[in-house]
Amino acid sequence: MADKEILLGYATRDKSGAEGIYPVHLNLKRANRHGLIAGATGTGKTVTLQALAESFSQQGVPVFLADVKGDISGISQAGKSHPRVNERLQALGLPLDQWRGCPTVFWDLYGKQGHPVRATISDMGPLLLSRLLGLNATQEGVLNIVFAVADDNGLLLLDLKDLRAMLQHVAATANELRNLYGNVSSSSIGAIQRRLLVLERSGAKKFFGEPMLELDDLMRVDANGAGVVNVLVANKLVQEPAVYSTLLLWLMSELFENLPEIGDPEKPGLVVFFDEAHLMFKNTPTALVDKIEQVVRLIRSKGVGVYFITQSPGDIPDSVLAQLANRMQHALRAFTPKEQKAVRVAAQTFRSDKSFSVQDAISEMGVGEALISTLMANGSPSIVRRAMVKPPLSRIGAAKKAEVYEILVESPLAEKYGTAIDRESAFEKLAKRAEAASQAAIEHKPTRKRAHAAPKPRGRPRQGVVETFVKSVVRSLGSRTGRALVRGIMGSLFKGR
Repeated sequence: MADKEILLGYATRDKSGAEGIYPVHLNLKRANRHGLIAGATGTGKTVTLQALAESFSQQGVPVFLADVKGDISGISQAGKSHPRVNERLQALGLPLDQWRGCPTVFWDLYGKQGHPVRATISDMGPLLLSRLLGLNATQEGVLNIVFAVADDNGLLLLDLKDLRAMLQHVAATANELRNLYGNVSSSSIGAIQRRLLVLERSGAKKFFGEPMLELDDLMRVDANGAGVVNVLVANKLVQEPAVYSTLLLWLMSELFENLPEIGDPEKPGLVVFFDEAHLMFKNTPTALVDKIEQVVRLIRSKGVGVYFITQSPGDIPDSVLAQLANRMQHALRAFTPKEQKAVRVAAQTFRSDKSFSVQDAISEMGVGEALISTLMANGSPSIVRRAMVKPPLSRIGAAKKAEVYEILVESPLAEKYGTAIDRESAFEKLAKRAEAASQAAIEHKPTRKRAHAAPKPRGRPRQGVVETFVKSVVRSLGSRTGRALVRGIMGSLFKGR
């Protein structure tokens, strides 16, 4: 049986240079080999993203994408006749009466224009959280100790108050923990606490907690077999680039750690689009870039395709760029030496077509044109084609607020994610231990004689309530009543332990 294909657009010349209309396709079986949509602002990247996401949905492939400009929500609505769109459809020989929207679910970290997106501190892991907080190497080491102590004692870190409680606990028990975990400086604890305060004020507090986003809810199809398009409302979120990029990295980590190996399926189980992808790599430590590259390289065997959207291929580290086999390059402007270099670099990433200059084409293309190269059925890259991109059948532009509200109200996920849950975790358990230690200290306090008070002993004073609690907690470290939690390649927790 022939592999299924997605129509991307039409080239105006064939491989020999003869003029005509020649379809350009993406082999669906090779779509999990990842991709890149690049081009300058205003060249049509967003419409290309929408058209590609729509095509995946029509093939029964669920999609997750970030709407950073607020203009992709129209994918949920049927398109309509428009002179410019009709002109393109007619030029490509496509029908003018098949407008339709995609089944859509809206997500919003702030919970205002979509279902809340939540993750727990434990599942975020110390590596991504350190990046989110902008910690240095020493502070990241201390945060790793905090997570290790929590994991070894079965103390769940679900939200920011849990993390604060653990930081205070580790600071109070630093001397006792030194031999087992290493040094913990009060200055590092203080720096982390201050960064947490900044993070809370940025609105990220709402990101941490339960119910946590379940991957199965991103990988659904509707009753007609169309893949659900999950739209992350990110026009406000992208103003906090550290939060935005860390959320996307966490999602990729969750997919990698928890999905089973399935090899190369007939079509992906999920396709993820990361818009403004350069934010994921800006000021990112080399160690984390290496882990991202490793996840991108291996996640294809989980049936997940990852597509980065950015202005220039140079925005993506070479180690990651090398994994992106399916490419759609829109125009780049070359007015400055730096821009001219970016054009040359972009041209070199394609398998060239002798009938035209790839470098010249990148500078000359109009809006809605792109250079396209995809993996063929045999796994080799196709020769680059200059093509007119197929326009989407859904609405180009933002959906109306009333339309989005209707989708949210009717969503089967509204009840599941609508109300936050605050179950017993590190904060509550540590508070109970402190209360128990305080009560024990009161009960064992010796009765003071009225007539002859005992003289105060020399040397170290009697231990106080706090010290009693501290020693009680340290002794509990050896018992390890909770089983150890296992962290994966990006620091998040493995499921199904």
